[in-house]
Amino acid sequence: MTKKKLGLVPKLIIAIILGILVGQMKFLPEALLRIPVTFSGIFSSLLAFIIPLMILGYVIIGIADLTEGAGKLLGVTTIIAYSSTLVAGTLAYIVASAFFPSFISPELVEKISESGSGLTTLFSIPLSPMLDVTAAIVFSFMFGIGISYLRGKGQGQMMYGFFKDFSEIITKLLNSLIIPGLPIYIFGNFMNLSYSGAVFSVLSIFWKVFVVVILLHLSYVSVMFFAAGSFTKKNPLTLIKNQIPGYVTAIGTQSSAATIPVNVECARKNGVSKEIRDFVVPLCATIHLAGSIITITSCVTAVLLMYGLPHGFGLMAGFIAMLGVAMVAAPGAPGGAIMSALPFLTIVGIDPTGTIGQLLVTLYLTQDSFGTAANVSGDNAIAVVVDEIYHKYIVKRPRSEEIV
Repeated sequence: MTKKKLGLVPKLIIAIILGILVGQMKFLPEALLRIPVTFSGIFSSLLAFIIPLMILGYVIIGIADLTEGAGKLLGVTTIIAYSSTLVAGTLAYIVASAFFPSFISPELVEKISESGSGLTTLFSIPLSPMLDVTAAIVFSFMFGIGISYLRGKGQGQMMYGFFKDFSEIITKLLNSLIIPGLPIYIFGNFMNLSYSGAVFSVLSIFWKVFVVVILLHLSYVSVMFFAAGSFTKKNPLTLIKNQIPGYVTAIGTQSSAATIPVNVECARKNGVSKEIRDFVVPLCATIHLAGSIITITSCVTAVLLMYGLPHGFGLMAGFIAMLGVAMVAAPGAPGGAIMSALPFLTIVGIDPTGTIGQLLVTLYLTQDSFGTAANVSGDNAIAVVVDEIYHKYIVKRPRSEEIV
């Protein structure tokens, strides 16, 4: 008899409940309560260290796997993916700024601001990333195109093999270290919120934000598939139906990278040629962030309202534009998007290392599975469009394989 394992989402829910309960046990020694808070701090630094390595591992191989029309196809895919991310973030801000003030009252804001201080870590480990995100992106694009060029001439196999193995190491690291550590990380954050007295006020807001975010995800992805269907003359309802396994898998794994095999199969059912689905799906898993940016923009707007901070469109527009670049490759790890976004929170006046920054991480991670599901679903809508553009305008020839 096979023993069923508990999924990531149930583990996160259990971690939240336990964190709230333990945070209320103020009879326990403070040094004991600071242990999980210390772990959360170290785990946050570790994620920030790994994210640039994920970019190198996934993006270089995604580009290098294409040997014909790589430069043009990369440009088209990147422009579509980034534009989609910006539109999604802007939509999320408009909806959040219009609806959130109705349930984030001044009284609730005052109650949250009057909460006590949280626990501090016992110690911290200085762990700076080897590369910043921008440098990793530029390096990956340059080397990916270069390796693709060499492979087109029958060369570059040693370099390709190196980054292929590097990519597999990163995937193993995510599955064996990062994903298993998330529940403990969430436990520490919610325990700290409970200890400070802010958790119940936060939760009374959070569940409403959660409902709005899920509705935004579903609405935006549906619009993407209807647009893709209109452009390619395919039935959008069929495209959406074929995407359901990828959506459900992403909710369970909470990782775009882990969902790639299932998502590639969804793309096949949607009639995307092998050469395009094997390139666009892994690449968009690292550069298309519509679901993540909807979640982060909504959570950031909610937190700014909760703490009475400025949240005008001029302020948020710059944040959304930077976020679209900063989060590249972040969806490969659960919660990676919010970790990549932390350095840019200063744009909207939030200290990424303070209580508000920790709250944002916690809010995001508990919704991350649905953001990831929206990301990967949007990836396949883009794949349908790019496949049409590639064969009709770039290489100007029919698809090379029979789609069944």
